[in-house]
Amino acid sequence: MNPRGIRCQRLSNMNTSSSIQPEETITKGRIAENSSPSNNHDAIERMTVQQLKTKLRSIGGSTKGSKRDLINTLKKIFDEEADDSREIVEEEESHEKSSKRKAKSLCIEQHTEVTSTVSVDKGIKKRTKRITKDVNITLEDSKDIEIGKKNDVLEHEVEPWTVLAHKKPQKEWVPYNPKIMRPPALNGDTKYVKIMSWNVNGLRALLKLESFSALELAQREDFDVLCLQETKLQEKDVEAIKQRLLEGYDNSFWTCSVSKLGYSGTAIISRIPPLSVKYGLGIPDHDGEGRLVTTEFDSFYLISGYVPNSGDGLKRLSYRITDWDPSLSSYIKELEKSKPVILTGDLNCAHEEIDIYNPAGNKRSAGFTIEERKSFEENFLKKGFVDTFRKQHPNAVGYTYWGFRHGGRKTNKGWRLDYFLVSESIADNVHDSFILPDVAGSDHCPIGLVLKL
Repeated sequence: MNPRGIRCQRLSNMNTSSSIQPEETITKGRIAENSSPSNNHDAIERMTVQQLKTKLRSIGGSTKGSKRDLINTLKKIFDEEADDSREIVEEEESHEKSSKRKAKSLCIEQHTEVTSTVSVDKGIKKRTKRITKDVNITLEDSKDIEIGKKNDVLEHEVEPWTVLAHKKPQKEWVPYNPKIMRPPALNGDTKYVKIMSWNVNGLRALLKLESFSALELAQREDFDVLCLQETKLQEKDVEAIKQRLLEGYDNSFWTCSVSKLGYSGTAIISRIPPLSVKYGLGIPDHDGEGRLVTTEFDSFYLISGYVPNSGDGLKRLSYRITDWDPSLSSYIKELEKSKPVILTGDLNCAHEEIDIYNPAGNKRSAGFTIEERKSFEENFLKKGFVDTFRKQHPNAVGYTYWGFRHGGRKTNKGWRLDYFLVSESIADNVHDSFILPDVAGSDHCPIGLVLKL
């Protein structure tokens, strides 16, 4: 199986060109009072997302929104400051330094309030007396770095998951923050396997994003196996995707929807060769949508699953709870007779109130109906499968899905729909069950499992 100990060669080129790029120097000088606005705007357009956020933090601007939002915010600030600088009389320049300190202090104090948004207009007004003849936009400047470090008060904007977001929080609940809540890495003498899972909401679209790099994720997390859901691939797309896999991940297994093209789809990508592979449940009524891939390894079965959503108007609720869930439960219990099972993926159910931002408002929403939650419990948890994240973090509010429609990710108003369920016999071998809310590119984020062997 080649778990940890002998590490495989590092990874290569699955979308490496899209976001692993050398930082470009925006400019070595400063934007002078009489420089061309179009030149300033061109320099801002060439900045990366990280550079834009760093600069905006240093001058008290909002770091929320898409890259285009960040660009427009920074342009607006520079344009207004440039206009103001032409109107301020020379005698005000002698107060430049003290005004700058006051403005920065006001800006920081303003952000220490626990609010979900920051008004760019207010920030601009507080800076009108701080205008200089030129504005530095060189993000390599050490001053920017220092200011970025000092602005920890803005962390909840950049990392919204660090603030408890729930309509009805209990006093013992805390926000899940992977930076401080993941255990130390296992030492080299301990054999283990690291598995990650992600509903990518369209793999081809994800790989086109400039902000995403499979190589960066693989280098950072060093996973052995990656399970994908909702790839939305057709069978004709698979070979081309295989050519772009990361170096060392030579074993990949894909199933696609044939009943509805460009829909659903699951996969398992591994640097460990499996003993066997199976697609679907072996039941024709369930297997046309490409929702399940099973790989057998030395000491466990691993299943990447995408459970059907009950849909708008709950039109598939009956199918979900009377057909699919019981069939999947019987399938994994049969596998468990020979070795433990790990079921991971988008299971489309927020099991408890702690797993959803607004439980009261979603009691008849797909994924949180009483029927689905009861089915999840009866068919999986009461059959001896353990929710590894909840076992490790009984009071942590951690979400894995945020709908695009209402921009829930910016304010961490989400759902926990993605799981690692494991056989009870190996539950105590779980070293870490974690969520990576900082990884964007989909309406879901990746989750991970470290299992001692």
